Amino acid sequence: MKTTCKRLAAACVAVLAALSLPACGERKTAELELFAMDTYMSFTAYGNRAEEALAEAGRTINELEQRLSRTREGSEIWTLNAQGCADISPDTAELIGQALAYAAQTGGAFDITVAPLVELWGITTDTPRVPAKAEIDALLPLVGSKHLTLTRSDPALTVFDTAVLDPGCAVDLGGIAKGYAADRVADILEKYGVSDAVASLGGNVYVRGTRPDGTPWRVAIQDPLQNGCAAMLTLSDTFVVTSGGYQRFFADPDGTIYQHILDPATGYPVQSDLLSVTVVCPDGARADAYSTALYVMGEAKAASFWQSCQAEVEPFEMVLITADHRIVCTSGLADNFTEQEDASYAYEILAH
Repeated sequence: MKTTCKRLAAACVAVLAALSLPACGERKTAELELFAMDTYMSFTAYGNRAEEALAEAGRTINELEQRLSRTREGSEIWTLNAQGCADISPDTAELIGQALAYAAQTGGAFDITVAPLVELWGITTDTPRVPAKAEIDALLPLVGSKHLTLTRSDPALTVFDTAVLDPGCAVDLGGIAKGYAADRVADILEKYGVSDAVASLGGNVYVRGTRPDGTPWRVAIQDPLQNGCAAMLTLSDTFVVTSGGYQRFFADPDGTIYQHILDPATGYPVQSDLLSVTVVCPDGARADAYSTALYVMGEAKAASFWQSCQAEVEPFEMVLITADHRIVCTSGLADNFTEQEDASYAYEILAH
């Protein structure tokens, strides 16, 4: 079967900032660009120690990739998948623990044990294919957080240092690793006293403080249907993550489009009434996991989940772009949200 795979190089969330060389007496500006975790990343920070901060941020992201990559031979996750058991670093243990918690919160809509199905479809590879239903059904019993356990090699330890998988199961941290990396970047900026910065890790954005002119950062949400921006957010000190099926997909010869986000419950690419989900919250890993989960849920369940989280767990905000050309913004973002006049969407505010 001949297939094609389209990968959008542009990040689904773009940050718009007026950047210029500092004049005499102005704060120092530091910038960093790198390709890691299968995406282009860029960072800009302001302050006397901004350059040191970004240097450490770059090293940290590369170290995380070496530990967390599913495809890099010898990584902690590669070893876990290959052997069913692996010694893991505190970072990996913390991230897996967060992933398991978010899987429970979202009823399995976000699940890192979906890796066997990800490999079966190969949508993010150069050789994607449509598997037979029997192949999918054979792997579905291997998906679920119950198959993954964190343990301690010594009962005296205060942190987990070992991960164990049931036979045949595998883990893919692609849906949360960049968000966790963004959290680490935020910690590093805090450590070096950097009060104003912006970090873009593919579709994961962290904004800190303000732009050089003292105004909040402007984060543009990409239009999934065409080049350009569908809406604009003005934000400070928060994480913004967008997920959507338009980012990576392939077309079957019969014209059927299969996008890269899989539904852990069915084993098939999500057939959603949403084009994209943008989550805004104080935690990068949570924003990353939630954006995927809400896309899997669809509009009605995503709205119900948002409503329930306002009281039961830490609140978050979101922007949904629907297949019937609406943009739904939660009420907590109403004052930070700007409609795009040339966008072909109807705008709605979702209240508690």
